[in-house]
Amino acid sequence: MISDIFSIAFKVRDYECDMQGIVNNTNFLHYLEHARHEYLKSVGLDFAELTKKGVFLVVRRTEIDYLLPLRSNDTFYVTCELFRISPLRFGFKQEIFRKVDDRKVASAHVFGTSINKDGKPFLAKEIDNLFAKE
Repeated sequence: MISDIFSIAFKVRDYECDMQGIVNNTNFLHYLEHARHEYLKSVGLDFAELTKKGVFLVVRRTEIDYLLPLRSNDTFYVTCELFRISPLRFGFKQEIFRKVDDRKVASAHVFGTSINKDGKPFLAKEIDNLFAKE
């Protein structure tokens, strides 16, 4: 795993909550995705630019453990760590913490790869280079 843990702050918006007054579980996927994109930017990669080059980063599987609820106006942060799975696959260990008490709200593993314009998997050199920095 790459040693630096990336972190980004968020605030729950009213429309992200369901009838129970807690953040709907599908919104956690948005939080995690946004954190991954911002992580990539922080290491010099832009998701949109990679796409323009024909490098399509895709999620193959996501595992999420929901531990505590988030409610409207809660502030929280999402962490992100990149790790290698195989020559063609990589993953992100991500966690969500409430800011007020620093309690873990959710824990996730997101597994992905990159594919080319023909839909064939490959590990893009831009991603592979991140592991060379370990």
